[in-house]
Amino acid sequence: MFRHPAELAAALERGGRAALTATDVTMRHSAKALVVEVQRHASGRPGPRVVTGRYRASWQSDVHRAGSVVVAEVGTSAPQGRRLEFGFVGVDSLGRHYAQPPFPHLGPAVETFGPLLVRELRQAVSEAL
Repeated sequence: MFRHPAELAAALERGGRAALTATDVTMRHSAKALVVEVQRHASGRPGPRVVTGRYRASWQSDVHRAGSVVVAEVGTSAPQGRRLEFGFVGVDSLGRHYAQPPFPHLGPAVETFGPLLVRELRQAVSEAL
């Protein structure tokens, strides 16, 4: 029970900060877990085969927080990432001809992990409030 509007406002402020902190923690954990899932999918068919392991190891996550917005980025800077995920048919910039089929690994990982992320975020925020 709140006896004064200022008490209610303070409680809502505390709850908002707690929910934002819970969201940040959950996004950091989930982004790292998504990287692990992508790496698992990039460990052989139907995804790409592992030759040296460098491509699989190139996947990283980064979480940014600006005010009340939390954004997680998961990706690779490896040049073959898009080609492996989507395939490539045609001539590259060096004149080489390719007919490479796609070996999806990011898409299946996101499809698997997306509903889990939503559930974890919902739980974290409800516990914080």
